[in-house]
Amino acid sequence: MTETNQTPTAEDGTPIPSRFGTPLARLIPVDQGKGMPAGSPGAAPAVPGITETFYDAVGGHETFAKLVHVFYQGIAEDEILRPMYPDEDLGPAERRMTMFLEQYWGGPRTYLEERGHPRLRMRHMPFAVTPAARDRWLLHMRAAVDAVELSPLHEATLWDYLERAAHSLVNSGD
Repeated sequence: MTETNQTPTAEDGTPIPSRFGTPLARLIPVDQGKGMPAGSPGAAPAVPGITETFYDAVGGHETFAKLVHVFYQGIAEDEILRPMYPDEDLGPAERRMTMFLEQYWGGPRTYLEERGHPRLRMRHMPFAVTPAARDRWLLHMRAAVDAVELSPLHEATLWDYLERAAHSLVNSGD
């Protein structure tokens, strides 16, 4: 793997493409005086008029922590999805998802540092992700997105990504 502010690569140096295109965090640069300093992992070159990442614009860690916590409150009671989480406590899964979403949207790169490339499809292959499971996941995520009360533009941007990700992870029929 190359430095954390570059595209992840395989051992032979071949870039590992994302199924979801370039993360928005890489497309929205950070002003040197705000967010992550230029040159730090995850930071893009400063561009006049653009001063923060999506992560910063929506409230940073507090927003993503609330989003994921509300989501996992729904998962804890869901008869279809709860069996997919083998841990007695959903805390570790909640932490992993928070780190993943924060990193994707321009926040800390902790997920990459601790777990490597996300490889979402590979990590979900052990589970039968059916269209019904996807729909339940989206139901709980919709409640979570609504709970964080984002601006219409931020809500639409986040929801678009979450819907595409959920659909891409279906790996089994009903």
